[in-house]
Amino acid sequence: MPEEKKVWTVLSMLEWATDYFKNKNIPHPRLSIEWLLADTLALRRLDLYLKYDRPLSSVELDVLRSKIKRRSRHEPLQYITGFTEFMNCRINVNPAVLIPRVETEQLLEIILDDYKHLADRPVEVLDIGTGSGCIPIAIARAMPGWHCTGIDSSKDALETAKENARKNDVSVQFIQEDLFNLAGNHALSGNRFDLIISNPPYILPGEEEKLDKEVILFEPRYALVYENPVLLYNHIGEFASRNLKDSGMLYVECNDVLAGQISRELQQWFHTVEILTDYDKKERFIKAVKDN
Repeated sequence: MPEEKKVWTVLSMLEWATDYFKNKNIPHPRLSIEWLLADTLALRRLDLYLKYDRPLSSVELDVLRSKIKRRSRHEPLQYITGFTEFMNCRINVNPAVLIPRVETEQLLEIILDDYKHLADRPVEVLDIGTGSGCIPIAIARAMPGWHCTGIDSSKDALETAKENARKNDVSVQFIQEDLFNLAGNHALSGNRFDLIISNPPYILPGEEEKLDKEVILFEPRYALVYENPVLLYNHIGEFASRNLKDSGMLYVECNDVLAGQISRELQQWFHTVEILTDYDKKERFIKAVKDN
């Protein structure tokens, strides 16, 4: 690790840490140090190169040294800095919640485009397995007149979600409940939703070895891996079919290798089921419409 005797500048730190991360087999080594250095100096990443000759103080070096050590153990950048950007929202993240993915942003882009004609109406939204709360929070920011609810079984995740709602200045209702007990929850009983969304754990146990080390070692396994994901989607589909208003829609994110099977399962609850692809042309999302 760098010593304080040397006068470290932004540029020399960028160059040294990039090589250091390369030797540690850290993915995206240059991006990693840019992210950590920008966070330490409270700068935008691009602004680092406008201040490349700026010296780092001993205090800044101490803070940065700790972050570099954590990153060298493959800890995700988002956990080190404590936040990530998601759909124009700043979302706090920690090991109790999954780090939001770009695929989930795309799912929200699809939903908001499908529902843009209802922007001025009081749409009722439910997010099942809300985690950090990124989905209902982003929707509430984009559609202030909508009423959003997020459900999760984890108390720690919901504490993070509530904090994120406060920081993003939106009102979202959060409820602690297990997926398999939704029908018995008094806070949900009698509610009818226009839109239900879910991004449940969909990684199969045999696929874990293919995940990046930072995912396997640090992100919550319960939010990623499930023995039989199709069972989850079947339960979500049944609940949605009973609790959506007429013409209401269910959107789910899924494992592309299971999309066809999940789609067929949902057809027992919905007549209209459509598989949608992500940016990589993988079958990543499913939309189901409740018929009148």
